Amino acid sequence: MSASKPAMAIFFVLVLVAFVGLATKGFNYALDFTGGTVVEIAFEKPADVEGVRERLEAAGYSSPIVQTFGAGDDLVIRLQPPETDDERPLESAPASEKVGAAILAVAQTADNPGKVVRSDFVGPQIGNELALNGIYAAVFVALGFLAYIAIRFEFKFAVAAVVSTLGDIALVCGWFAFSQHEFDLTVLAGVLSVMGFSINDKIVVFDRVRENFRLLSKLEPKEVLNRSINQTLSRTVITSFVAFLTVLALYLYGGNSLTGMAESQMIGIVIGTLSSILVACPLLLALGVTKQDLLPKARADLDAELARRP
Repeated sequence: MSASKPAMAIFFVLVLVAFVGLATKGFNYALDFTGGTVVEIAFEKPADVEGVRERLEAAGYSSPIVQTFGAGDDLVIRLQPPETDDERPLESAPASEKVGAAILAVAQTADNPGKVVRSDFVGPQIGNELALNGIYAAVFVALGFLAYIAIRFEFKFAVAAVVSTLGDIALVCGWFAFSQHEFDLTVLAGVLSVMGFSINDKIVVFDRVRENFRLLSKLEPKEVLNRSINQTLSRTVITSFVAFLTVLALYLYGGNSLTGMAESQMIGIVIGTLSSILVACPLLLALGVTKQDLLPKARADLDAELARRP
């Protein structure tokens, strides 16, 4: 708690910077949100990614995204949807099989033939619906956490937990805005999982705060919060460290399709752990929490009993 004021100041400044990045740069949305074609091609030998990209551009495909998928002989090619004056429904889009065959004909060479593993098309309208559904999911999760903690603890605890958790999410999103790393559905799933991890971490600390407020009634709220953080510190750090190692393995060996999700989870675990230690309880203190908040219906005899405790 001695570092609470500078920690909170740094935290909220970083959150403000993240919002600025989101407002000015925005996300580098993947085809999951923007719409377009995704073709996965398996080659007989490791493919030249740059050569495939150059051949696609020469064939008239604008800004193709070519990435290795798992082994070097497996490529994923992403193409933006063609720009038209009117929006076409998904049913009138070119058949994905024909598009995959056309891309394969350009990507493969005589000495390194390939075959289409999958070819998918995502319409622009579907992408917009996915983006809106992601926003709705984040809002519903935040409201659910707010209601749950308000019922289990007290409204001040709920506000402190949700505000600090939303700050964690803002920082993760700000990282993707500034880095311009691709933001797809797996990243969105990672962000939502970070929200769950972060709120769970804070509930553990707040549970100890509630217990200590009842047992250490003679101490000032700041000291109660400080002891609660110290008592749960080892558990918080060890749990977060193990979770980080698990996600790091996913980041290193999970392939490109899971890189974004693992990246968001690693950043979220670090930020969520720090905010649980340095931000959540100081924010709770700033809201003026006392033991009376946890014992709103205490009678005179119970107050007298608490006063006699050492």
